[in-house]
Amino acid sequence: MIGKLTGTLLEKNPPEVLVDCHGVGYEVQVSMSTFYNLPAVGERVSLLTQFIVREDAQLLYGFGTAQERQAFRELIKISGVGPRTALSILSGMGVTDLAQAVSLQEAGRLVKVPGIGKKTAERLLLELKGKLGADVGVRAHAANDNQADILQALLALGYNDKEAAAALKALPADVGVSEGIKLALKSLSK
Repeated sequence: MIGKLTGTLLEKNPPEVLVDCHGVGYEVQVSMSTFYNLPAVGERVSLLTQFIVREDAQLLYGFGTAQERQAFRELIKISGVGPRTALSILSGMGVTDLAQAVSLQEAGRLVKVPGIGKKTAERLLLELKGKLGADVGVRAHAANDNQADILQALLALGYNDKEAAAALKALPADVGVSEGIKLALKSLSK
């Protein structure tokens, strides 16, 4: 019903903001990533929104990007994940981080978000597979199964996503898994 708000930012009280749109003040719940990118109070702001009607409330959730709103919509479709939990997930990790966690099936990254247990994390990974921008993130760099396996090995060895992706880019496209891991480790040790 309400897809976007543009107006003056009146108040910032995390996770809620108040946006004045031609004399009407809208209370909007936002993720912390959106909150940190908001302009100063009194400035003009534009937020994409998701309007949710419950039996006891009508709530408005705001997002700085279309990807964040889409991720929120996918999250609230999952049984047991409500808007508050979805907002918590998006506050705890960015959309790209969430997509990487889903594509690499890393439940450990989701469990770090407050309110997400092991079972919920596993259900999220299962139900979000392939739904977040065609698995945005590091997996996009993995052209084949061998590269995906090499990437998994590097992440398991403790390298972060950026380091692993950089090492993966430097490898020949047709390299085998064991040789690729050796070459990647060699390039990372420099």
